Amino acid sequence: MRDEQQRALEALIFASDEPLTLAEIARRLERDEKELRGALDAIAQDFADRGFNLVERGGRWHFQTAPDLAHLLRETREVPRRLSRAAIETLAIIAYHEPVSRAEIETVRGVQISKGTLDVLMEAGWIVPAGRRQVPGRPLTFATSPAFLTHFGLQDRRDLPGIDDLRAAGLLDPVPDDLLTELESDDEDA
Repeated sequence: MRDEQQRALEALIFASDEPLTLAEIARRLERDEKELRGALDAIAQDFADRGFNLVERGGRWHFQTAPDLAHLLRETREVPRRLSRAAIETLAIIAYHEPVSRAEIETVRGVQISKGTLDVLMEAGWIVPAGRRQVPGRPLTFATSPAFLTHFGLQDRRDLPGIDDLRAAGLLDPVPDDLLTELESDDEDA
């Protein structure tokens, strides 16, 4: 069985979107570089005959596909698409307010969205048409798909982070205390 240090090393390197230096790993795990070097070498040896290997390239560690299997991935490898800010905002609005119409998205964002924005999200498989509102004009509504949940590691939409989670993660601008008090009192009145 792997010890906790090896498990932590594997998880950190696997989850990193960039190769990590020994110093970065030591800082993140609060460990001595010499101690980690031995553990990294042991993990690299353990993974030497597997489908992916732990390798050091240019002083940086990362997992890569075993060289003899790389040909299997060349055909199916997809180039990740960067979403525009408008697409990210639109996806967030749909996730938190679904089912939602184009007009409702535009109301929340405060600007019109291009048809291409919704097309990109549908092409990615993250949103799907969710029927039509029973109001004049019968606007089409959108909702997130199971692929959205899978991609973002969610079991359910209820797993989306709340405002406190987002603030704790530093993803929201600080809210002045007087406004925060006002918002919390509005929540209690509702």
